[in-house]
Order: sequence, then C-alpha cells, then structure tokens
Amino acid sequence: MKRLTLSMGMLLFFVLSASAQNADAIIGKWINPSGEGQIEIYKKGNKFFGKLAWIKFPNDAGGKPKTDIKNPDEALRSRPELGLELLKDFTFDGEDVYENGTIYDPKSGKTYSCKMTLKGKKLKIRGYVGISLLGRTEEWTRVE
Repeated sequence: MKRLTLSMGMLLFFVLSASAQNADAIIGKWINPSGEGQIEIYKKGNKFFGKLAWIKFPNDAGGKPKTDIKNPDEALRSRPELGLELLKDFTFDGEDVYENGTIYDPKSGKTYSCKMTLKGKKLKIRGYVGISLLGRTEEWTRVE
C-alpha cells in the first residue's frame, strides 16, 4: 500500500511539473507583426504578464522618450512607453492557451480582453471586447 501511495505521489509530481513547464513555454521575447516592438513575457506567481522591452522608435520628434500620451488616465500619460506592462493577468489552461488576461494598446490608450495561443515559435494574440468573436488577432514571433 505504501508503494502504491508513493508511486501515485511521484506520478502526480511529474504531471504537475510537466504542466508547469508547458505553461512557462510562453516566457521570453516576442516581436509584433510590424517589427516595431518586442514584448517580454514573464511570470509573477501563477500568472503571466508582458512588458514593452524594445521599440523601433523610442523617441518622439523632439528626441525625448515617448510616453503613454493616449492613456485615458491623465496621471499615467507621462510614464515612458518603453517598459509599459501591456499584458496582464493571464492564466494557463493546460492546452497552450493563456486566457482571462488583458492587453493594453498604447497607440489608442485602450485595454481589451485577451486570449493568447502558443503554436511553436508563433503566438496568436486575440484582443476583443465582450466576446472573442468581436476582436482582432495578431501573430507574434519569438525573438531568438
């Protein structure tokens, strides 16, 4: 009986470890389709987040670092675009899908519900309002 309990415990440990490794497969840098920005995805606790790690044109016409000027919250408009947390609170569903998170678009100042699907070196990002049918999908590529 002790052997069976020990074997079941070890099996559970390996299954949970494999699931965590699959979840962490999204961690790293991704480039958007236009090539203008790289987003670094990382983990805090059991959730996934992403920040703007590189932008092609980091400065405005005056040579100063671009800021979050489209943010609806006036108090946040002076924060730099570089380093902005664009992806928030994603959970892994166990099937290469990350959901229940949001994506912030600094070009419009809007935040959308979001779902991400990992397919090898491609990450499908679906931002939407209300239901997933009402949205737009982009495909990001892993930065090697």
